Amino acid sequence: MYWAFFAIFLSACLAAGSTGAMFPPGKWYRELSKPPWTPPNWLFPVAWTTLYLLIAGSAARVAILPGSGFALSIFALQIALNTLWTPVFFGLHRLRGGMVVLSLLWLSVVATAGAFWLLDPIAGYMLIPYIAWVTVAGALNFSVWRRNPDVRPVETPL
Repeated sequence: MYWAFFAIFLSACLAAGSTGAMFPPGKWYRELSKPPWTPPNWLFPVAWTTLYLLIAGSAARVAILPGSGFALSIFALQIALNTLWTPVFFGLHRLRGGMVVLSLLWLSVVATAGAFWLLDPIAGYMLIPYIAWVTVAGALNFSVWRRNPDVRPVETPL
């Protein structure tokens, strides 16, 4: 049963990650002013692949436990916010909006880790790298937003 849940949660993670292919950083992002500590481009797919495996594994560990409904509800919130950030930041070029989404994502990941830890400490610990990565992403989003005050969002039809 664990492997079936793992496959389902990994599929959810990969669906979230697919927004990176739909809204690639491209020229717009390359031309933004970024801090010198910006991770190299090759690190992002490596980090996200590792994180998605840990995220799916932690959720699968919790899903088989009685009383996991609330924890999995928070998981659903964080994966939705994870999915939303890329289109907001890279698709719409909304740096401040990306920061709002990322702040909510960070809170929901911490809440997920806490809820998972209460049911299965190993599952909670498996999310610590995710918290660390979202923390770095938040600092990077904030820095890019502050360093590029003149960036205009993509115009969307009403």
